[in-house]
This record gives sequence, structure tokens and C-alpha cells, in this order.
Amino acid sequence: MTSRKTGIRAYPREPRWSPVLTVVPYVLLAVLAGFRIFDGRPPAGVLRIDLALCALAAAWILWMFTLHPRWTGRPRMMALFFTGLVLVMGALVLRDASFGIFALVGYPYAFVLLPWPGRLAGVAAVAVLAGTAQAAGIPRSSALGLTATGLIIAVNVLAMCGLAWSDQSSSEQSEQRRQALEELAAANRKLEATLADNEGLHAQLLARARETGVRDERRRMAREIHDTLAQGLTGIVTQLQAAEHAESDPAARERHIAAAKGLARESLSEARRSVDALRPEPLETARLSGALADVADRWSELNGVRVEVTTTGTALPLAPETELTLLRTAQEALANIAKHARAGRVGVTLSYLGEQVALDVRDDGTGFDPARLDLEPAETRNGGFGLVAMRQRIEALNGTLQIESEPGAGTGVSACVPVAPTEVPA
Repeated sequence: MTSRKTGIRAYPREPRWSPVLTVVPYVLLAVLAGFRIFDGRPPAGVLRIDLALCALAAAWILWMFTLHPRWTGRPRMMALFFTGLVLVMGALVLRDASFGIFALVGYPYAFVLLPWPGRLAGVAAVAVLAGTAQAAGIPRSSALGLTATGLIIAVNVLAMCGLAWSDQSSSEQSEQRRQALEELAAANRKLEATLADNEGLHAQLLARARETGVRDERRRMAREIHDTLAQGLTGIVTQLQAAEHAESDPAARERHIAAAKGLARESLSEARRSVDALRPEPLETARLSGALADVADRWSELNGVRVEVTTTGTALPLAPETELTLLRTAQEALANIAKHARAGRVGVTLSYLGEQVALDVRDDGTGFDPARLDLEPAETRNGGFGLVAMRQRIEALNGTLQIESEPGAGTGVSACVPVAPTEVPA
């Protein structure tokens, strides 16, 4: 395995090289030394030098490599070890070509211990020694002998350097694949963490959406209750109070009681429709303009005040929520007029303005100061929840609500909302 920092292959991680690096060198030195001893040809002085060089080589390998395996991770120490080993090998090869066999041990040391590109130089040095030993029998006294010797050395150098180059390329590709796998694993871990975070965020968003839906539904139900039950009950109370004051006029008393009964039936019907999430009854039987006329007629009959309903512009199909909001706004405005305005004339105008639709409800009643209304708490205002509900409904459709009034000058309620496109049934 190649170190990413130094390019060194740590010896302990190369078990396939272990016998070659730890056993073979000593065996070769022992065999070669024995061969020199029993050969009988070298003089005693030459033999002693050869044996001394063999012992030096064995001691050098033993001390620098075998006894200190941790030094294999230190580039400078291994460079010193390999240089010393090559010098001893060179001395042995120059003394006798048979030591060229021992020189072959230098290849595994170079491949395992030297970083790139120093490994290439180490392999080349060993190849020179091996080639020199192989060409020992060629006479070098002639140009042909020198050329042959050079060719043998060149072939060794080129072959072994090519092998070293190929090995380095393979190692780099393996390292790149390893790094790519590590990066892919890291990316997968990050992706898993991101997915886990997204799941948590999704759960939070769903919880918030549910909470928001619950709040919106509560506000919707509050508006529905106010626009149906509260207004109906208020009308019933008003008619019953009028019946109490009309004890001397039986006909008027019966008329007020009958009106109260009718309001009670309508309120009950609206309550059932609200529970079933159905549209208001006027909108089930007519378009918005007709529903407004129907509501105005009922209000006028109950309160004895004439209401004029006017529609301007080209009527456009509206979304059900838009129609419902405008109808509830008109109902609330008329209910407030009945409770507070003491008006003699009321006008309701529905205007189609291209991309917008506007509703105006005006009366000639007593009026009030809108500034004082804004300063009062919602629960103590005249009209209670009504104006708040109207504004919430209109603003929920990206519309605007304006209230214009002066004491003694009447009141005008103006609502304007966008015309939302509706789907045409197939």
C-alpha cells in the first residue's frame, strides 16, 4: 500500500514481500559465501574480502531493516539503507559476477521501500548491477564487446524501469479508486444525514401545517357562526323585543313573532349547512348578484328599511370562496346597520371591474367615528366580532376593506377582491 504523504509502501503491510525481504537476502548471501569458500579458486586474501563484504551486507540488512521495521516509514532512512546496500552489491558484483544473483534482491527493496520517483532511480541502479553481472563474460577490450555490454545493461534498465512505471501507474489508479470510494462513502453519509434532517424538517412542516390548518378552520368556523347563528339570534332577539313592545297591537305582535320564527328556522338551516361545509342557501339557488338581492329583500322585510341593490359591469364567474366572502360581508354590513345605524335608506352595489370585483354597502344612518373604533378592543366594539371577521375574510383573498363614516353622515363599507378564475365543470 502506498502512503499518500510519502509514496512509501510500508513493509508490514506487504505480506507478499515479507519472505523476499527478510529471509531470501540472508539465504543468498550464505549460499554465495559457501560457494566462494568451497570453490577453492580465489586466493585467501580475496576470499576474506569477499566474505567480509557478504558479512557487511548481512549486517547492514539486519540492522537497518530486519531489527528496525519501523524505519521503513522514514524515507530518508530507507534511502540511506538502499544506497548503502547498492554500494555493497556493486562491490560484490565487481569482485565476482556470481554475486549478480544477490543484486536481484535490490528490486523488491526498491519497489517496497523507496518513494516515487526515487523508486525509479533505485530500480535503474539495481538493473545496472544486474546487467553488469550478466555481461561479465563478454570481453570489453573491443568496441563490439562494449556495445554488447551496454545493450545488456540498457535492456535491463529499460525493462525494470518500465515495470516500475507500470507499477506506479497501477498504484496511483488504485489510490484514486480508493479515494473516490472514500469520497463516495463520505457523500453517502452526508446524504443520509441530509435526508434525516429533511425528514425531521418535513415532520415539523407537517406539524406546523396541521396547526395552521386547525387555526384557519377555527377562524373560519368562528366567522361562519357569527355570520349565521349570531346574526340570526340577534334578529330573533330584536323581533321578540319588538313583539313585547307591541302588546297593544296583536297584529304587529304576531308579525314580529312570525319573523322571529322564520329567523330561527333560517339560522338552524345555516347551522346545518355550516356543519356539512355547504355553501349558503342563497348561493345554492342563485349567482352572487341574485343572492345579494335575496339577502337584501329579507333584511328589508325584517327591518322595514328599503334596500336598493345595483350590479355594474360585466358579470364574471367567481370562485366559490370569493362569492361567499362578499355575501358574508354584505350580511355583516346589513346586520350592523340594523343594530346601530337607524338608517332610512340603504344601498348595496356590486361592481365588476375587470380583474377585481367590489362590494359597497352604504346607509344614511347616524354614522360613527372610525378612529374611535380602531382604538377600542375588538370584544367591546359595536358590532363585536363582525368587522374583524369581515376584514379577515377579505384579506384572506388578497383584498382590501375600507370603512368610511362620520357622525350623522352615514356609513360606507367597501370591499374589493381579485377575480379568482374558476374551473369549468366538464
